[in-house]
Amino acid sequence: MGIGYYLQFGFAQHALEAAFLVAASCGLIGPFVINRSMAFAVHGTSELAFTGAVGGLLVGGNPLVGALVGAIVVAGLIGTMGQRPSERDSSIGVILAAGLGLGVYLLGFYHGFASEALNILFGNIFGVSTGQIILLAGIALGVALVMGVLWRPLLFASVDPDVAQARGVRTGLLGLIFLFVLAITVTEAAQLVGTLLVLSLAITPAAAAQRLSASPTVVAVLSVVFAVVSAEGGLLLSFQFASVKPSVLIVAISFLLYVVARVAGPTLVARHRERALRGVADGVAQGLAE
Repeated sequence: MGIGYYLQFGFAQHALEAAFLVAASCGLIGPFVINRSMAFAVHGTSELAFTGAVGGLLVGGNPLVGALVGAIVVAGLIGTMGQRPSERDSSIGVILAAGLGLGVYLLGFYHGFASEALNILFGNIFGVSTGQIILLAGIALGVALVMGVLWRPLLFASVDPDVAQARGVRTGLLGLIFLFVLAITVTEAAQLVGTLLVLSLAITPAAAAQRLSASPTVVAVLSVVFAVVSAEGGLLLSFQFASVKPSVLIVAISFLLYVVARVAGPTLVARHRERALRGVADGVAQGLAE
């Protein structure tokens, strides 16, 4: 049995669809996460999605909805308590400790199968239902629309927040909105790789992309491409090597892309600069000749 065999089944098709939706969203927000130094926020939000998911299991038997609600609450707390960049990490640490403690406490009241709780931490992409696909598609579309509207002001506020604020950009509101988008996207990604490995899709592809280009547009496109390749490639390989969890293969591909980009990046950037300088020199020479 191999890839072709598994692709005949609905669960495999659903998994690939979910992987694409999750990866595209993560790749889209990844560059902003790095530019705004919010890697710890991704980690904290993903870990605290566990608490919301356990609450969702207890209340309605739906960990995804619970995780979404929990992530939104956490984003609001981080945005309120960590408005200053110097306070953000300490605020996230405090919220993370309290939230995980609450999650462990709530887990003690859950008497269902242990696999349900473990799936929150490690993901279970093969258990995605049609209803969850629709929900994930709605989340991905919402993230894409919000990021499309906020792209230019958010990029400005991320690169130079002081100048952006002086120009009238509402950096505080933009930061809070981005936190909500980040929380929802991270919760979405947790369905694929789990809360413990969500960094592999929310940060690593963007980090690899930034090694290959300085253009924000190119970085965004490469980040989405790398995230999709990692997610879809990891799933397809898991069909071939059934003994290895998809999340492990997704992380491996994502990390491999980063290593390749880190090695090849300086050479590509140097060639791009050389080509650009040569174009400028040719233009000057042509102007002098005329």
